[in-house]
Amino acid sequence: QVQLVESGGGLVQAGGSLRLSCAASGSIAAINAMGWYRQAPGKQRELVASFTRDDNTNYADSLKGRFTITRDNVKKLVFLQMNSLKPEDTAVYYCEASDGMCDYWGQGTQVTVSS
Repeated sequence: QVQLVESGGGLVQAGGSLRLSCAASGSIAAINAMGWYRQAPGKQRELVASFTRDDNTNYADSLKGRFTITRDNVKKLVFLQMNSLKPEDTAVYYCEASDGMCDYWGQGTQVTVSS
C-alpha cells in the first residue's frame, strides 16, 4: 500500500504562485510514476502534469509554461510549481502514484485563485 499526502494549497490572488508538495509513504519502492491531477467544481478530474514510467513528463497543453513538475525520485516526493495563476485554476489538486498494478490517490489540496 502507498499513502500520499499533499500540502501547499491555499488562497492566492490571480497572477500569484503556489508550490504543491506530495509525499509518498508505505511501499514506495515500487512506485514508477507520479503526478498531479485536478478537479474543479462540476468538472471531471484532469491531468495537470506527471512523470511517466519511462521518466518522461506530461503536461496538460493549456498549462505548459505556467506549471512545472519536479520530483525527488529516491524519496518519492513530487512538487508542482504553479505560476501566473488564474481563477480558472481553482480546483482540488490531487497527487497520484502508480506501481504498475495500482493507482493511489491523495486526499487532495484546495487551490483557490481569486480575481
